[in-house]
Amino acid sequence: MGLSTAVAWPPLMAAGPQFPAPGASLLLSEGEASAEGAMRQRPLLEGLSDAEKQRVMARGRKRVLYRGATLFSQGSPHDGIYLVETGRIRVFYAAPSGREITLAYWYPGNFVGGPEVFGGGTHVWSGMAASNSSVVHIPGAALRELVLEIPTLAIGVIEGLVFKGKCYSTMAQMLGTRSITERLAHLLLHLADLYGVPEDGGVLIAASFTHADLAHLVGATRQWVTISLKRLAERGVVEARRSEILIRRPDLLDEMRRSGDA
Repeated sequence: MGLSTAVAWPPLMAAGPQFPAPGASLLLSEGEASAEGAMRQRPLLEGLSDAEKQRVMARGRKRVLYRGATLFSQGSPHDGIYLVETGRIRVFYAAPSGREITLAYWYPGNFVGGPEVFGGGTHVWSGMAASNSSVVHIPGAALRELVLEIPTLAIGVIEGLVFKGKCYSTMAQMLGTRSITERLAHLLLHLADLYGVPEDGGVLIAASFTHADLAHLVGATRQWVTISLKRLAERGVVEARRSEILIRRPDLLDEMRRSGDA
């Protein structure tokens, strides 16, 4: 599995849907303007020999989760990592008030469950299956033994933690310095990049995200997102199609992302 972009724009104009490649992620972070300079993460097991991959997987336990199932909970004890095999895992923080903010969606090739990957402490956020998913749980003690035996795996764990740290840092900066309007515009362009399918009159985001999902990603309420999308539709910037969105004027979204003009 090769390197995969987490953020890039403009969308790839290929013949079919552009779904995230193994190792990809969906985050509210800045990234770079070109695919060559975009933030990237190497899939955890990339570079391992077949024998080494078998050793890693033999120490893990596979779990299958239906959409909405909890993988780990905020405040529960850490115990290793979860390697995403299929599906999509949403990682989020819940405030005492009950309000949630999505930190990221992680796809096959990524691992979740950090930062205390060898165990100890408690989770500071939660993870759940955003779609039917399968993961491999590698306990902390087993992971510690494996990274001592397999240097390439150790490098992969370190690179993964560095990538996550950078992503969450840039997300915190965006939440602290950008308006909600700017964040929504940025997110819509990001979704068009990851899931964009060219159509007459625009780019269709060929993936299902509810208004609540979008609100959790930008730090807003569902009502605010609904009203904002309606206003954008009235201006001809987007067109709502049930749970899908057609981006008609990415140029205007880009202006909004830069200036916050609603």
